[in-house]
Amino acid sequence: MTDRHTGDQIISASAPDWTREAPRGLWDPSRRLLRSLRGYQAARGRQGVMARLARGLHAVSHRLWSVLTQAELPLTCRIDGGLKLPHPNGVVIHPRTIIGPNCIIFQQVTLGTSGNGPGAPVVGGGVDIGAGAKVLGPVTIGDHAMIGANAVVTQDVPKGAIVAGVPARVIGNRW
Repeated sequence: MTDRHTGDQIISASAPDWTREAPRGLWDPSRRLLRSLRGYQAARGRQGVMARLARGLHAVSHRLWSVLTQAELPLTCRIDGGLKLPHPNGVVIHPRTIIGPNCIIFQQVTLGTSGNGPGAPVVGGGVDIGAGAKVLGPVTIGDHAMIGANAVVTQDVPKGAIVAGVPARVIGNRW
């Protein structure tokens, strides 16, 4: 299953919904942060003076919104479209983390490495990560999984699973 119904809308695990990232006003810090990241990454693929100027402008914008949101989303990280950061403060993402489309990441979430060896998390599409959760090491989070608030994930999470606790354990399934 690649799609999940929530109310009247379908959340895809494969096709990004770019409207989720569109700023909804002048003061929309999380979406502005994502827009600066997307702009920098698009300009990074181009050559010339204008591309260099655009990279610099987007890098400065990214720094500003990073400070205002207190979120660490490196300019080099791989995040597919449709990411929602309802409360971006304290979000830390390792540069080698891969995040699938249409995920939701709440405040104080860390996606990073662990002391047990190299490797960063790979998060599938349509994943919800609750406030304060930590996903550490070379783990894979399956599509449409749900990570509970303050969970510490150090092992792979199956597709559609609901996990919670320290260490995180499967406590249910979304379907």
